[in-house]
Amino acid sequence: MDHWNPALPPGYSHVAPGQIANIVTCLEMTAKPPARPVRPLPAGAALQRRGAGDLAAYRDLFRRVGEEWMWFSRLVMPEDQLRGILEDDRVELYFLVHDGAATGLLELDFRQEGECELAFFGLVREAIGQGAGRYLMGQAIMRAWARPIRRFWVHTCSFDHPGAVDFYRRSGFRPYAFAVEVADDPRLTGHLPRSAAPHVPLIEP
Repeated sequence: MDHWNPALPPGYSHVAPGQIANIVTCLEMTAKPPARPVRPLPAGAALQRRGAGDLAAYRDLFRRVGEEWMWFSRLVMPEDQLRGILEDDRVELYFLVHDGAATGLLELDFRQEGECELAFFGLVREAIGQGAGRYLMGQAIMRAWARPIRRFWVHTCSFDHPGAVDFYRRSGFRPYAFAVEVADDPRLTGHLPRSAAPHVPLIEP
């Protein structure tokens, strides 16, 4: 039963039970920013190029990085579609690996001519706060602008880490647009555990 008055105030829209809605912030940079000092990686850590052959490892790392922040797009994507993306020469996939364990994800998408999308960027929880994020962003910026692009962009959302927008702005990105995303709650479709993203209320249909 809907207990909210159906006559919503202007600007409001109902979201059906079983669905989620969040605000997406789009950010961009149109020139390579000045390099910033970066803490060196600890011994045993390195950035490794990966590809479609690492699909299972990719999805595992994607889940470990993004489960807390409601990342689900690559979990619901058909395997052949995801493999096609990661096999494309215009997509660069990297794992940050520490002592043999993958702890960070960087995916750069150059499929739009003259542009690079920072498609996915993140660290597992235990790697946050040790300088790895700044290192990974430095690598992202360097590798993106090594190609003949005019624009480097990224989008984040209100389910993400609360410091995400500020981190991107400090890295040289400028916010330029908002959007609203509505989707089926992946915790109810079985793509994420019901305990994922506890800061986002789970509303049963």
